[in-house]
Amino acid sequence: MGGRYQASGNPRRVNLLRWAWGTALALVVAACAGASARPDAEVQQALAPSGKLRVGVYAGSPTSMIRDPASGEAKDVSYDLGKALAARLGVPFEAVEYPRVAAVVDALKIAEVDFTVTNATPARTKDVDFTAPILALELGYLAPAGSSFTDIAQIDQPGTRIGVTQGSTSQAALARSLKNASLVPAPTVKAAVEMLAQGKLDLYATNKAILSEMADQLPGSRILEGRWGVEHMGIAIPKGRERGKPYLDAFAADAVSSGLVRRAAERAGLRGTAAVE
Repeated sequence: MGGRYQASGNPRRVNLLRWAWGTALALVVAACAGASARPDAEVQQALAPSGKLRVGVYAGSPTSMIRDPASGEAKDVSYDLGKALAARLGVPFEAVEYPRVAAVVDALKIAEVDFTVTNATPARTKDVDFTAPILALELGYLAPAGSSFTDIAQIDQPGTRIGVTQGSTSQAALARSLKNASLVPAPTVKAAVEMLAQGKLDLYATNKAILSEMADQLPGSRILEGRWGVEHMGIAIPKGRERGKPYLDAFAADAVSSGLVRRAAERAGLRGTAAVE
C-alpha cells in the first residue's frame, strides 16, 4: 500500500484524531474570541474595578509614555495597549502619570492603577501579576559626547559614575554585578539627560529604547556596543485579580499575534528590541 494511511483500517483512531484536531481548533478559536469579545461583568469588574481602566505611565520611555514634540500627543506601548484593553472591556481609559517606573509599580501594588507594561523580574512578580512577555529590550549604556568609553567591557572602573533611574530594575541588577564603578540614581529620565549634559555622569544605564530617546536629546552621545542584559516586558496588574487574569492573558497573546504590540512600538519609535524568549 506504499505507506498510505488507510482510514478504514482503524476507525477508532480516526475518530480520536478528528476529536483531537477539533478540540485544538476550538481552543484556538476560543482564545482568539476571548481576547476580542466583550467580557462578562465579573471580568470587567476584576480588571477595572473603579469603572475605568487606570493605566500607569511615566514620561520618557517608549514602553511607557512619550509625547510628540510637535503635537504633544501621548503614545507608547503601555498607553496604546491600555487604550485597546479599555475599549474591549467597554470602560473609559485614563492615563495616570508618575515620575519613574518604580512609582508606577508601587501604584500597582496598592491598586492605585490597573495596568502597565514593564520589566517582569522575579522580584516584581512577588508584588504584581504579569502576563507572558510581549516584547524584549536590550540593556546597555549611553555615553555623552567626548566620552572615551567605546565598549561595555571598559566601564567597571573605580571613579566611573553610572547613572540609573531611582528604584529601577537596572539599579538593582547593576548593584549586584558591578564591583568598582559607582551608581548614581536619577529621579527621572529627564533629570538623567540633564545630568549627562552637565558632566555629572560618565554613562547612563537602562534599556536601549530609553537610551535611544535620551541620545536624540544629547548631540554627539552614543550607545555603547554590546549589551549587559535583556528586559522581558509583560503586562502587569495588581495582585488579587485572578478572575480577570485569563482574559488578560488572552488579550496579551492576541496583542502580539495580531501586530498590536508591533504597531504600538513602531508608533512610539521603539528601538533596541530583542527576540522574546
